[in-house]
Parts: sequence; structure tokens; C-alpha cells
Amino acid sequence: MDPDDTRSCALRCLEPSAALPRRTLLGAAAGALLAGPLQARAQAWPGKPIRIIVAGAAGANADIIARLVGEPMVKALGATAIIEPKPGGAGAIAVGDLAQAPRDGHTLLVGVNALVSEIPHIIRLKIDMAKELRPLAELARAGLVLAANPAFPAKNLGELVAYVKAHPQQVNVANYSPGGLGHVLTLLLNQAAGIDLGAVGYKGSTPGLTDVIGGHVPLMFDAIPSSLPYLKSGRLKAFAVSLPRRSALLPEVPTFTELGYAKLEALAWMGLWCAPEVPAAVQAKVREAALQVLAQPAIRERMLEIGFEPGQPRSIDEMIAGLRADHERMGAVLESIGFKPE
Repeated sequence: MDPDDTRSCALRCLEPSAALPRRTLLGAAAGALLAGPLQARAQAWPGKPIRIIVAGAAGANADIIARLVGEPMVKALGATAIIEPKPGGAGAIAVGDLAQAPRDGHTLLVGVNALVSEIPHIIRLKIDMAKELRPLAELARAGLVLAANPAFPAKNLGELVAYVKAHPQQVNVANYSPGGLGHVLTLLLNQAAGIDLGAVGYKGSTPGLTDVIGGHVPLMFDAIPSSLPYLKSGRLKAFAVSLPRRSALLPEVPTFTELGYAKLEALAWMGLWCAPEVPAAVQAKVREAALQVLAQPAIRERMLEIGFEPGQPRSIDEMIAGLRADHERMGAVLESIGFKPE
């Protein structure tokens, strides 16, 4: 149909409402013309496979979570999932891929909150992570645990602080990410407790943990999933976790807040993200599907088995506010020591 014929038809359909002002009639007609195609596109979504980019390597945590939650989520939406790990660039490669994809909701991303809260402070990026990413759902969460070699003399955090004070500049923490959350928590503990823990750098969590287990470095702030097997086997011991409440995986380990160090409360979480321009109706559908998958007992049980707690159903606004606050806090701490991104 010719566009002029369509417009005339729409106006004729409105003629019986003669009491309405002409401006109202024209506005309603224009709305009717626009609503049709938009509604058709929304109803047609998803019209092709949904691609989930993973900000991480194949087989790593983000990839595991993407497959555990993403595949049944996409199936529930009536589409086929394509999972694509995109490691490298501290997540910037994956985010860049998302930024170049059509903003129609057929491309999503799974990655950690550090993409927005931490990485921009650590690495000079050509992409603004916060502007390219919108969180849709928290899929999984895991705080950090302050772990030690079992031979370390302190039995609890209070004894640890006393020991470090009695042995100034002699106790180090294995640090696998300069400027990252583990580094920041070390600095915050130093400030809050008035101690001087040093840092030994490592290229990754695994070599750091290896040296802590081997007794070469006594302490480490590490993500609970990677430390959990060693904590369960007794090859590491834990002093505190950074979560807002005790971890279901380590219920016997207190939080820093419980022990009087509320500034060390910090949450690491794996999120489902999209481009901000994705239509709101599509965002809502994806989020609802993700939350339904996370509510399934089998999914929650599997999440705990791999060392994560299931994500909480926080709203998008709550997640955005949390990311902003974490970004500001990280920046302030790193600025206080003159840390500069590489």
C-alpha cells in the first residue's frame, strides 16, 4: 500500500470521533501508523538465534555460567543459543564485539561486574565500558575470601592483625591483579586495621594460590570459587569473606562486616548484559527468562557445586547504582596510592 493511502485510511478510521480536536486526531493517526511496525517487530523477536558473547576464555567461569543459564534461557525464549567465548583485553574485546552488533537484542554478553567497576581503573581502554553495557540480570555471585597457608600462626582475623603489627613489613599478600578487587581489599584492610601488608604480584589466581599453598607467600584475597576446593580439603584456611552476608559455601567463615571491617564488603558477580539501546520490551523478556531459569532448583544446585551462589533478583536500577558506587570506591582507593592504569 502507498504511504499516502495508508495515512488516508488511518484518518478516515478516526472520522467518527468528530468531537476530538484535529491535532489529537492527527497525533492518534501517526501513533497508529508507528505502533503497527513496532509491535510487529517486538512480537517477531527473537527472529533468529541469540548470540551470547562470553567475556572470558572457553571453559572459564563466565563460559560455564553462560552455558548453565544462557542456553535454557534462550530455549525458553523460543530461539537457539550461540555461545561465543571472546577472551582478551580484560573483557574489552568481548564488549567491543557487543558494541558492533545490531542493537536488537539478538546479541547479549555474559561477564563479571568488574568490566564496569574495576577494569576502567586498571587498563587504558578505547571503549567506555559503562556506556556500552546495560545489566539485565545478576546470574551468579561470589565474594572474595582472605585465605592463608594453614601454617600461618593466626587463627582468626584479630590474631592476623596482631601478628602483622608485631612483624612490620614482613607479611605479604599474593596479588594477581594490580588495581583489582583483591589489591583494593588489601589496601582497605591496611587502612582500617593500621597494618602494612605488602603485595607480591602474580599473573593469575592459580600461580598465586600455588605459592600460598606451598608456603612461599602466607596470604591471598581470592575469589571463593577458585579457593573453595583448597579450603574444603584443608590446604588453605579462611579468615573472612567480603560478601554482605556469610557465604552458603563457607557458612563457618565470618564476613568482614561481622568482624568490624565494613569497608571491606565487596561483591563480585557474573552478569547478563546487553547494549543500552536494545528495546525495553526485549530487555524485559530476556530478564524475565533469566530469572525464571535462576529460580530452578537444579540450576541453583549446580551453581553451588561450581562454587557460586545463584544471583539475586536485583532490579536493573539497583545493579546500575551498585556498579557506579563500586567504580567510585575503587577509583578513590587507587587514587590514594597514586595508581595509574597501564
